[in-house]
Amino acid sequence: MTALRTITRRATVVAAALIVGLTAAYTPSHAAGDEARTTITDHPGAPGTMLRQFQDLTGRPVGDLDTVLAVDAGGRTLTADQMEALVAGEKVDGVEVVGAMPGGRDILGTTMADLADGRYDGIGGGETPTTSLIFASSVPGGRDWCLTMCVANGKSIWECLLSRRGADQILTLDLSGDTTVGGTKAAFEKANGVAVTGPDTVDTLIGDREPSADEIRTLLDGGDVESLRRVATVEAPDPDWALVDVAEKSGAPSAMMKAHIFTFGLPFIGKVLVVCISHNNGKTWKCSAQPWSGW
Repeated sequence: MTALRTITRRATVVAAALIVGLTAAYTPSHAAGDEARTTITDHPGAPGTMLRQFQDLTGRPVGDLDTVLAVDAGGRTLTADQMEALVAGEKVDGVEVVGAMPGGRDILGTTMADLADGRYDGIGGGETPTTSLIFASSVPGGRDWCLTMCVANGKSIWECLLSRRGADQILTLDLSGDTTVGGTKAAFEKANGVAVTGPDTVDTLIGDREPSADEIRTLLDGGDVESLRRVATVEAPDPDWALVDVAEKSGAPSAMMKAHIFTFGLPFIGKVLVVCISHNNGKTWKCSAQPWSGW
């Protein structure tokens, strides 16, 4: 249980870290269709061979092995969302976690069969396993998160499928009303483990109601929504401005609902849009971020 809690904390950190840092290349939304697949014959070193094959197939690093789960999924292939939930320590209907093993160089040198009981006992063989294996690895720097499911097919053949989690996900933070522009920047830097520049600009929008999740996604994609009207744009806003005061300092009229869109810069990656929506008359703010390649 201690190992599983450690894995859960690590998965949570990685899941937050990948959001803003990625520029999305190999990002299937679920594990059934266009993902990279490979087949290996079980042997001492099979896990390491499997990860190297995926690295060759995708042309991108699969990262350092964080953990391996042995699961009984009733013989079915799991979606990427289901695999991610299991790695994060959550329950998935119809799936039993047989065991959780921390990653490391030693585990890359064993056999698939030796890991199938959920325990790493050293290099060895065993009977034909009935469980599937989920390998979770992270690219150094926290910029990528790979989930690989390997299913036994016969006595020694394992079929493996790679799902890479990417930038289609959105990072959301809840901030207090007295948080400053600089504090908002610092919060996202801390959540992502990466420094950003700016903000370059801040747009103030007003409306009569809170935007829906779909409308927020449209704003993060750089678009406009009918429920909000852009009333002000400020270049290089002062980092000491409190979020609750940005609209007034931007010369925007008062309104029931206010939203701010900040543009930050990531070295070598591009722009990031941060959309902050006011709640409780500006006492709290919900901010969401996503990379944008619109410039």
